Amino acid sequence: MGRALYYVPFEGTEQSGKSTQIELLTKAAVRAGIDILSVREPGGTPLGEQIRNILLGPEHATMDAWTEALLYAAARVQLVREVIKPALMQGKIVLSDRYIDSSLVYQGMARELGVERILDLNLGATGGLMPDLTFVFHLDVAASRERLAGRGTAEDRIEGEPLTFHQKVEDGYRKLEEMYPGRIVGIDGGRSVEEVHADVVAACRERLGLEL
Repeated sequence: MGRALYYVPFEGTEQSGKSTQIELLTKAAVRAGIDILSVREPGGTPLGEQIRNILLGPEHATMDAWTEALLYAAARVQLVREVIKPALMQGKIVLSDRYIDSSLVYQGMARELGVERILDLNLGATGGLMPDLTFVFHLDVAASRERLAGRGTAEDRIEGEPLTFHQKVEDGYRKLEEMYPGRIVGIDGGRSVEEVHADVVAACRERLGLEL
């Protein structure tokens, strides 16, 4: 391939299907002979995984919103510098389960810290790295709750937030999609896995020229 320096995060509310779609797109890319790497946030590095445990631990229910924002940014900068940027420089396509847009929505909007302040914080921390394409999977909050209940495992600190918070998150992603139409592709995550995957592949072909 010629230019393969593409960075593509997957965003959305809880249980919207991000991880499943990353897995499917990764398999499709490998079959097409595309050099690809997938990562997750927070995490992906030894330090990032420790920060993830702190951020998602239900025992930290009293965490301040700014503490949360700063910890996400700290995990993010480690991932960008240790994994994402080196992979991009090697010509890989990088898929990420969440990135800056999560902070813009969860902390900037739902926690009401301000989108611009959170954006400035994260752009400074990551050296200005922004995605080439971002997928946002929209899912009704009630459907999200049903999927969580059917998962059979305990909720983490973010998942355990009240319904009003998760509605703010879903509303926030829709606002973000309106703010960055050239970069963000919104997809209905309430449909079958196969239908959603077909939309993801079509967008990758249209926006990035990838033949999958």
